Amino acid sequence: MIMKEIDHFSIEQICRSGQCFRMTLREDGRYSVIAGDRWLEVWQEGTENCFSCGEEEFENFWKYYFDLEADYSAYISMINPRDSYLTGAAAFGSGIRILRQDLWEMIVSFLISQQNNIVRIRCCIRNICEVYGEEKRNERGEVYHAFPRPEALAFLDEDELKACNLGYRNKYVVRAARSVVSGEIDLDAVEKMPYSRARQELLKLYGVGEKVADCICLFALHHLQAFPVDTHIHQAMEAHYRRGFPNRRYRGAQGVMQQYIFYYELFGKEE
Repeated sequence: MIMKEIDHFSIEQICRSGQCFRMTLREDGRYSVIAGDRWLEVWQEGTENCFSCGEEEFENFWKYYFDLEADYSAYISMINPRDSYLTGAAAFGSGIRILRQDLWEMIVSFLISQQNNIVRIRCCIRNICEVYGEEKRNERGEVYHAFPRPEALAFLDEDELKACNLGYRNKYVVRAARSVVSGEIDLDAVEKMPYSRARQELLKLYGVGEKVADCICLFALHHLQAFPVDTHIHQAMEAHYRRGFPNRRYRGAQGVMQQYIFYYELFGKEE
């Protein structure tokens, strides 16, 4: 276990922010995180952040995954002080960071996310991982499952994933897996592409529309200029940015602002 003091980092806010679906609050108040085939526990004690891994694993993987080298106070300082809505949203969700997640996992996750809610998305992903992912054990001796690779899904009948409660989205996932396995989509190449090219390449996948492509670009490829627009963001734009979101001011950080807005729309009104 290692402990780090980190500004602008809240594992609770990240878990609830809609960018990761394999992060779970445990009964003891700790969060378990599964990324690909890795498992981690995270908990916070005051200003201390505790990670259940060694220094080498933290430095080589988790620090990058949680985007801990980025200065999020710099993003917050970009906000127009006259924009009371975005100022409030950033203050409310100031512990959110944009995770650097696996590209294939995000393709599947956001294909499943369409016309779906976070609780159901988590359930669907858990189901396909338990059926098609490699069985692993964490440091507690508990069983968890790695995220299934494209090869595990590409040869299924298109209706097989209905048993995992994916509904009509099952054909999206199976066809995406086939596109990757056949070489029609080269994930390694997409990871090296600039935002606009990566977005266009992702749009070639069956079932991927503009919002899903932007989610993948933001949460897997870390293209922070991506600004996914779903129902919640659309409502915020209608209410607060009728002339359009000020992209020029936030150039290169639009995705960070999108997460502050999304989280505020989901939970700020509950406060």
